[in-house]
Amino acid sequence: MNEELKFILESAEENMHNAIKHLEKQLLNIRAGKASPAMLGGVMVEYYGSMTPLAQVANVNTPDARTITIQPYERNIIPDIERGIMYANLGFNPMNNGESVIISVPPLTEERRKDLVKQAKAEAEDAKIGIRNDRKVANNEIKKLEISEDEAKIGEENIQTLTDTHIRKVDAILDVKEKEIMTI
Repeated sequence: MNEELKFILESAEENMHNAIKHLEKQLLNIRAGKASPAMLGGVMVEYYGSMTPLAQVANVNTPDARTITIQPYERNIIPDIERGIMYANLGFNPMNNGESVIISVPPLTEERRKDLVKQAKAEAEDAKIGIRNDRKVANNEIKKLEISEDEAKIGEENIQTLTDTHIRKVDAILDVKEKEIMTI
């Protein structure tokens, strides 16, 4: 197989794999009933004038399935942490006891579960779109190569196989997340 063609295939596979890793990271932010530090992964806190990820200014723990505790490294940023959580619009109501911030994770209602499933499906669709875009880019690169039609056809078939495999992975990841969300 032509070296350039091999490079295009490897590059497309890596990009598709990255789309799946991004999807998995996004799905971690969608809560499924149990408290998890990952739920606060997207929370940014104003810290000395710049927006900083919560995990860099505090320890985030889950002592039980319904509680998240946030122990800031500096007590004076507790109000900033509360503001950051409220601004992230996660549906949490943070409380502080002067030492730390405590979040009680409410049980999910049926309606909220359905909203979360919709959100997960939207993330999965974004991943599929990314994978299809990677296919398109790779196919366009193959067309630019000066190789035989047979080699180009084999390359395009390989790209399609990669695309199909990665889209099946997205569907499998979504199925697992959907079951996780809908399980009471």
